[in-house]
Amino acid sequence: MFGKRIDLFKILGFQVRIDFSWVIIAIIIAWSLSTGFFPFYLEGLSTGTYWAMGIVGALGLFLSIIFHEFSHSMVARRYGIPMKGITLFIFGGMAEMGEEPTSPKGEFMMAIAGPISSLAISGAFYAISVVGVQVGIPVPVNGVIQYLALINLVLAVFNMLPAYPLDGGRILRSLLWAIKGNVRWATRVASTMGSGFGIFLIVMGIYNVLFVGNFIGGMWWFLIGLFLYNAAQLSYQQLITRRALEGESVRRFMKRDPVTISGDTPLDRLVEDYVYRYHHKMYPVVSESGKVEGCVTTRQVKEIPKEQWNQKQVSEIAQPCNDENTIEPDTDAIKALSLMNQTGVSRLLVMENDRLVGVITLKDLLDFLSLRVELDE
Repeated sequence: MFGKRIDLFKILGFQVRIDFSWVIIAIIIAWSLSTGFFPFYLEGLSTGTYWAMGIVGALGLFLSIIFHEFSHSMVARRYGIPMKGITLFIFGGMAEMGEEPTSPKGEFMMAIAGPISSLAISGAFYAISVVGVQVGIPVPVNGVIQYLALINLVLAVFNMLPAYPLDGGRILRSLLWAIKGNVRWATRVASTMGSGFGIFLIVMGIYNVLFVGNFIGGMWWFLIGLFLYNAAQLSYQQLITRRALEGESVRRFMKRDPVTISGDTPLDRLVEDYVYRYHHKMYPVVSESGKVEGCVTTRQVKEIPKEQWNQKQVSEIAQPCNDENTIEPDTDAIKALSLMNQTGVSRLLVMENDRLVGVITLKDLLDFLSLRVELDE
């Protein structure tokens, strides 16, 4: 979902990050506020004032979203749901959960915390704006305060829509989960509603572009709808994956006779006898005594000029194995899949007491998932 992210700061143990896409949307928001929203509602101010209002308004929205997601994270921590942090991206923000809620109550309380916090901020800004009119707060300042009251109200209302994975969709899932006691069924229903709402927004976006002539507004409807549709589908698939692999250890899926290579093997033989034969991109380098001396990848081989392949040995370019390409046999398989997703590798070395006992591959996990889902359905 996310591209390149930048760490901003930590607050009460939660890492706040910003996706590069948010920089783009922040500029667009500041521009639209400065050239459209504020000049329309507050006439007669200078261009510089409008731009200052637009920048401060965009910054206020930034802080409002952080507060919204921070509320989710604090309540999640209260109910034992591990949180990875908060990330702002093009469509708003997301409190990243390390694991799914374990109870309907935990999910309900975590989900509703965000909209309640946004409503509270909206009410506070509205009260300040009312007082501001009476005490004579400068018009530009009060204009930004009124905008923040409005945008936080919109944020709360939009997130309460019963479209998973929006907050309203999570609330719906928690209620269905509590009623029937089946989180998979509840997720399927909530995700279906989320997908349906996404399709509705996509259709509205196309309608606005083709028949109303509102290209920019229509494109936003279309993109938000597409995001919601994909997010709803992905959320259900992630639940199915987690449920299928939950409680299964890496030991069950690993291959116990992995292809290994000796450190004194020339690079040209590595390519001809191993890469072209087994089609793997990473190989464990093992000594005669069975000790793992490192790992070698096709990427490392590519960095060496081809004419030198017959002059260099694997041991000269191999690198120590690390936490990104190794895992223990008793680790939960869902963690292995998560590690592959984070690092982009498709094979992990299974190590036990510094000894290589097997290899687990993405293909083996996906084959199991496919069969498990088919039989469960």
